Amino acid sequence: MPTKPTSDVAFTDAVKALQSEAGSRVAYARMEARGGFATDLTDDVAAFIEAQTSVFLATSNAAGQPYVQHRGGPPGFLAVLDPRTLAFAERPGNRQFITAGNLAENPKAHLFLIDYGTRTRVKVWAEASVRTDPELVARIRPAGDGDVTGQAVVLSITAWDANCPKYIPMRFEADEVREALASRDARIAELERALAALEQH
Repeated sequence: MPTKPTSDVAFTDAVKALQSEAGSRVAYARMEARGGFATDLTDDVAAFIEAQTSVFLATSNAAGQPYVQHRGGPPGFLAVLDPRTLAFAERPGNRQFITAGNLAENPKAHLFLIDYGTRTRVKVWAEASVRTDPELVARIRPAGDGDVTGQAVVLSITAWDANCPKYIPMRFEADEVREALASRDARIAELERALAALEQH
């Protein structure tokens, strides 16, 4: 029996039928013939993932009810353990445990990462679990970050894909804006000093 393309994780029969109706099925069929979505993270995508400070994690319970949860932290809080494994240390929250409960019933998960400054987005399909492993938590905890619990979420990658930048608004992190403004102000001050010196001669 032929191996199914990895893109079948998203392209169900219903999805393919709609693609056929819309006229996009031919292009996606060519992609499927090459194997579908990628499974191993490339070096540049791994670097992109570890640079993020904000990601969205989608899970669903046994009944199929979806839930999307934000996760954030300093760069590197979402760690690349190997080309097919991601992990992050859990942080204290509101103790609803919806994500953990969903994963206990249904391990399928999805990560959505978006960088507004570079207008880049990456989608990751995975199977995830919550682990209580002090050594793992210590390994993936960002340096100097003590605001984590003793649990980690580990994601085994099924497939990943990157979207085009179309319709992504360009936005920048507050720290990036502050740095740019500080650099601009320093340059203005330098030019003002040079101008004042010229006017004195």
